[in-house]
Formats: sequence, structure tokens, C-alpha cells
Amino acid sequence: MEGSVSIDGASPSFTHGGWITFPFFIATMAGLTLAAAGWNNNVIVYLIREFNMKNINAAQIANILNGCVSIFPIVAAIIADSYLGSFSVIIISTSLSLLGLILLTLTAILDTLKPPPCETGSSFCQNPSKSQLAILYISLALASLGAAGTRFTLATMGADQFNNPNHQGVFFNWHFFTFYAATLVSVVGIIFVEDNVSWGLGFGLCVVANLVGLVIFVFGRRYYRLLKPQGSPFTGLACVMVAAFRKRKVALSFKSEDYCHEPQGEGRNTLRTTPSNNFKFLNRAALLTEGDTNSDGSITKPWNLCTLQQVEDLKTLIRISPLWSTGILLCTPIAIQLSLIVLQALAMDRHLGSHFQISAGSMIVFVMIATSIALTLIDSFLIPTWRNLTGRTPSPLQRIGLGHILTISSMAISALVESRRLSVARSHNLNGNSVVPMSTLWLVPQLVAVGVAEAFHFPGQVSLYYQEFPKSLKSTAAAMVAVFIGIAFYLGTAVVDLIRKTTRWLPDGINDGRMDNVYWVLTATGIANFGYYLVCAWLYKYQNVEKVELQ
Repeated sequence: MEGSVSIDGASPSFTHGGWITFPFFIATMAGLTLAAAGWNNNVIVYLIREFNMKNINAAQIANILNGCVSIFPIVAAIIADSYLGSFSVIIISTSLSLLGLILLTLTAILDTLKPPPCETGSSFCQNPSKSQLAILYISLALASLGAAGTRFTLATMGADQFNNPNHQGVFFNWHFFTFYAATLVSVVGIIFVEDNVSWGLGFGLCVVANLVGLVIFVFGRRYYRLLKPQGSPFTGLACVMVAAFRKRKVALSFKSEDYCHEPQGEGRNTLRTTPSNNFKFLNRAALLTEGDTNSDGSITKPWNLCTLQQVEDLKTLIRISPLWSTGILLCTPIAIQLSLIVLQALAMDRHLGSHFQISAGSMIVFVMIATSIALTLIDSFLIPTWRNLTGRTPSPLQRIGLGHILTISSMAISALVESRRLSVARSHNLNGNSVVPMSTLWLVPQLVAVGVAEAFHFPGQVSLYYQEFPKSLKSTAAAMVAVFIGIAFYLGTAVVDLIRKTTRWLPDGINDGRMDNVYWVLTATGIANFGYYLVCAWLYKYQNVEKVELQ
């Protein structure tokens, strides 16, 4: 593979990359996911019980953290693509998350790092001090940034080990399967330890899992295919816009020789000889004018002239951006739902039998189970069946569309279940956050629906952007999924704040509110966004997917 080197800088051989690297990436993903899921999915409960925070405030902090975990991968991807490479970024990020988890474990173990517990039978609770909050937030920030830096960079580096697009697709499926399966184990095991044994022991297990993942990843370095950082691709994209503006009055040409082309030997399999017809105003950026090049053919002023490939790369991003934007409103309802589910579970009967009680933070386990099973069935049954019936595999856009429909269904189910929960609460004259005599298993159908939805749309999104984005933006392509997830979490936080300020649907005591109305709003938003998605998908023309899907 051109542009790749071994760890010692030697030329790559057949031993670098390929399926021999697969166990290392999957095992690393498993360890890091065990660690991240063990604290992240129970952080709301930890803040409420150990730091005496109000329910909605704790949920909002969790949304901000999840937004950070989802937004930061784009920064990590840019650093990986432009400067350090994926290997170094993963090492640094994993070390940061390890440091953050160690500090978080100390907040659980040392009494001086957290406020005293609320007095039994009293509503008085002492708030944490500024120093206690500072240490808590630093630990959460480090753990979040570390988890963010590896989540999609690890996926991209793993896909870089394969040349065959079908093999890359198989890797992505197993990558996501490992993510959900490891999260499932963590939510069932580690969170149970946190709630029923010790927060310190539970967070300590996260530390061990993170450390094991780091060691496994480093141990496999001799087998990896490492791509050299090529410098920031965004500089070239910015150059296109600047150069096109400066030459806005220059007449366009239809001759290939009038445009600046990529130098030979740049590792691209196909290069356009003439510019495409869409977004013609950008073609001027590659148009040769007097004084643009030196006698040896080199570019005199980079911000006055770009290559035709850089122009086409920017056009690719513009064409796909409407599709990308639909992912924001697809994930915003999910982001809100996952935080509200914890609050609902805390106010419902979580007993299974007379002795076992489900942890509120473990409710997400049903999403993980549904997603893991669905991914397996999709990969082993649905896709082969679809291929046998139609002669081709389901396109990424089709998988994403099914994810939209299932997500909307999940929001509608959530609204109906919450309406029943509130009805039961009122029939028993329960207010505040009193436990309603209604099993948390009522929450399972909506979680299963959103889990199956994620099995369709997340791999579909990653596969679409990885194959459609320009070669120089491969790491960034995978991280773009994380970006709209992060935006969705922040947007979800803003939506919840807006609802709290303008309505009485989300008071501190959820039995006094109308959370079902929130879910109905999310359902309506999802329907409108799905209509927008259908228009974008209908207008979009694949650049690369159709060329490789039958290989």
C-alpha cells in the first residue's frame, strides 16, 4: 500500500497489515470500551448519589461529557491525518483516559475528595466544594478526551490494514460488534459492582481494562501498517476557496491542459483530467493563469492555485454535507432518551425477584444486547439474503434509512410508556422522584428499538463516509460520525434546557412533570428529519460505493 511504512520506517511487506492485525485491534477495542462504558454509563447515578447533585443537572453534565466524547474524535483524527499518525494518537489518548480513570477512582475512594452523604431521613445534602468539583471535572475531562481520541481513530487505523473494501466492511461490522458487546459486559458487570459493592472497586476495574487495552495495542505494533501523516488536508481545502474567490472573474476553460493537476506518484488510483460540472465556481481555483507556476512547473503562490484533485475533494465534502447534517437530528432524540431513561428507571421498580435489583445506569444494556444481536444477524443473514435476492448488497443509505425509521418508532414507544408511568404515579398520589409501582422492564421495548436502529445506521454512516470521503481525509471521515453525535448531545442539552425554561414538563421531580410530551416532540422532530433525509439521499450520487460493493 503506497504511503505506508513499518514501525521502524522500513518499506512495508506482506506481514504489515491484513488479518494478522485483527485480534490486536479487536482486543484493544474491547479493553478500552470496557473501561469507558464502566464509568460513562453510570456517571449520572454517581453524581446524584456521591456528589449530591440534582437529577436533571446530573443528566445535563452526562450529556456534556457524551458530547465531548463524540466531538473530540474529529480533533484526534485531524492530528492523526496531519501530524502524528493514528498510532501515536491512540497511545496518547489511551494514556490520558488511564490518568483520568485513576483520578476518578481516587474521588470514589478518598472521603476528602467528595461531599459527605446526605443525612438519613433528611432532605439536607451538602454540596461539593469547589476543589472537590475541580478534581471531579478534571478526572471526567481526561477520561472523556482519552476515550474520544481512540474511538474512531482506532476504527480507521484498523480499516487501513486492509486493501479490499469488503474486508474493510467486515472489519467495521466486527469493530462495532465488539464495541456493543464490550459495553454490554461492562454495563452488566462493572456497573453492578459500582452500585452494589463499591464505586472505588468498579472504577478500579475500569483502570485495569484501560491498561490491558493499552498493553495489547502496543504489543501488536510490529504487525501494523502505518500511514505517514500527509500534512493538514484542510489547508488545501481552504486554499481552494481562497483561490476560487481571487479568480472569480477569470473565464473557465474546458481544456485539461489549462488546469493544474496532481504531481505523478502521489498514490492516487484515479485522477480527473477535467473538472466536474457541479459547483463550477470552484474550478477557477485550479485554473492556470499567468504567474501561477515557476519554470519547473511548481506552484508559485499556493493560495492562488490549487490542484484539480483538491478542488474535487472539496466538492465531495460539499455534496455529502446535507446527508451528514441529517445525522444530527437523528442522534439528538437518542442522546436525550439515554439520559432521561436513567431518571425514569430511578423512579420505577427495578427489582427482578425479591433479591436482585437492576442498576439504573445498566438499562442501556438492553440497547447493547439488541445492537449486538442485530449486527450479527445483519452480517450473517440479512446482507447475504439481500444479496441473493437482488444481486447486490444493501447500500449504506438504505441501512441509514432503516435506522431513521426505527429511531422514530423508539421515541413514540417512549412517549406511550412514560404516559402510562405518569398515570400510575398519579393514581397512587406519588410526586417528586418517588418510586412508581411499575417495572422498569416497560422501558425495554424502546431500548431494543433504538439498539436495532443503531445496528443499521452507525455502521452505515461510517462505511459511507469512509468510502466517499477523499483519500486524505480517511481518519476524518470516520470521525465525522462522532462529530454529529457530539453535536447531538450538545443540542440535546440545549433542548432540555429550553424545555425546562419554557414548560413544566421536566421539573426536578419527574413524577410532577410531563416527560411523555418531550418524547412526542422528539418523535415529530424525527419524522421531519426523515423527510429531509429522503430528499438528500434521493439527490445524492455515490462516488465510490457502487464501484466496489460487488467486488
